[in-house]
Amino acid sequence: MLAEIKEFVKDRFYDIMLVIIVALLILLAFGAGYITAKYQIKTPIQIINQK
Repeated sequence: MLAEIKEFVKDRFYDIMLVIIVALLILLAFGAGYITAKYQIKTPIQIINQK
């Protein structure tokens, strides 16, 4: 069982690493966007009734 898993990982090492790197980049981009959006200075919308 363990030998089969080891052989599977050995055969597809570069594919596994590619998936891990892409997933980490996606999480990094999401986190950076979230932090940027959280700390943006926004002016509040003001509604003025004119009669």
